[in-house]
Amino acid sequence: MAMVQHTQSLNPKLQKPVCSICIANFNGRNTLAACLDSILQQTFDLPIEIIVHDDASTDDSVPYLLENYPNIELLISKQNCGFCVSNNRMVDIARGEFILLLNNDAALYPDALKTLYDYASKQPVKGILGLPQYEMQTGELIDIGEFFDPFLNPLPNLEYASQPVGMIIGACLWLPRTLWVELGGFPDWFHTLAEDMFLCCYARIKGYPVEAVAISGFRHLVGKSLGGGKVVNNRLSTSFKRRALSERNRLYVMAMCYPSPFVWIILPLHIVLLLIEGCMLALLKKDAKILDSIYLSACKAFWQNHKKLFKLRCEIQRKRKINYKDFFSTFSIVPYKVKMLIKHGFPNIT
Repeated sequence: MAMVQHTQSLNPKLQKPVCSICIANFNGRNTLAACLDSILQQTFDLPIEIIVHDDASTDDSVPYLLENYPNIELLISKQNCGFCVSNNRMVDIARGEFILLLNNDAALYPDALKTLYDYASKQPVKGILGLPQYEMQTGELIDIGEFFDPFLNPLPNLEYASQPVGMIIGACLWLPRTLWVELGGFPDWFHTLAEDMFLCCYARIKGYPVEAVAISGFRHLVGKSLGGGKVVNNRLSTSFKRRALSERNRLYVMAMCYPSPFVWIILPLHIVLLLIEGCMLALLKKDAKILDSIYLSACKAFWQNHKKLFKLRCEIQRKRKINYKDFFSTFSIVPYKVKMLIKHGFPNIT
C-alpha cells in the first residue's frame, strides 16, 4: 500500500515527546476539529506529538488537515486498511514514552492527558488506562471501562472509582509504547472492532493492569464510524457491518485468550448460542441476511482461521502470568445480551 508521510510533529524533532497521540481517521472531516482542538487545549505542559493516519478518506479530510493543522504528523493511505493497521502504522513511528489511541470522533476533557500521565507515573507496573466515556451530544456517562459477561460481551462499568476492568475502549486508550511493542499491537486481520478487547485481555494474561481512572474523561460520538452501537429511542441500534465484525472478532479473542479448560466449554456453547440467536432474529425480522451476513459469516470465518487462532493461542497461553480466577475477576455471570433484550427488546439492524 502506497503511503505519503507529511511532517512536522507538534514539538521539534529534537524534543522527545512524553506522549504520542494517534488518531485513525476515515471520513472524519466533521469531527476532526473537535478532536484535535481538545488536544491542543490540554492543561498538560509536557511535550506531546499528534499523529493522524488518514485511511483513504473520500471526504476532504486530508486537505482540511493540511490547511488547518500543519504541525501534526499526517500519514495518508491510498487504500482503506482498517482501524488496526492504521494504529499499528502510527505507533511504529511514534516517539513518545506513552501512546494515547484516540478516535477521530472523540474529544478529550482539558485535564485528560495530565490525569492519565499522573496516574501512570504512580503505577508500580504500568499498564493500560482509560477514562470515563461520555456521550458527545447528551453528556450522559457511557462507561468507566468495561467488564465482560461469559461470552465476552462488554458490560459498562458505571462505578465512580478507579479500578481494574476487563477492557478499555480503543476510542481513548493509554499505554506505554514498550507494552504495545511487547503485545504486538493490534492484529491486522481484525480490521476493526474488538482489537481493544484483545489487547486488554492479552495484557492481563501477561500480568499488566488494565484500569479505568474515574476522573476527567472524554466525549465520544458513538456509532459515527460504523453506524449503530448505541441505544436510540430505547432500542438498541446496530449495523450489519458492526455486528458481523463484532461477533467474528469476539470469537477470535475468546479462542486465543480464554484459559483452559473453560475455552473448550464456553467457546462451543457460544457458537451454538450465536446460531440460535441468528435464526431467531432472522425469523423475527423476516430477513435471512441477518443469519447469513452476521452469524454464519462469523462462524465460517472462525472455522477458516481456527488453525491460525489456536497456534496463536498456544503462544499467548505460554506467556500467562495470572490464574483463571484472576482472569475472570472482571467478568459477570449474567449474559449481557439477555439484560439488553429485557430492557430494550430485539436490536434494530440496518
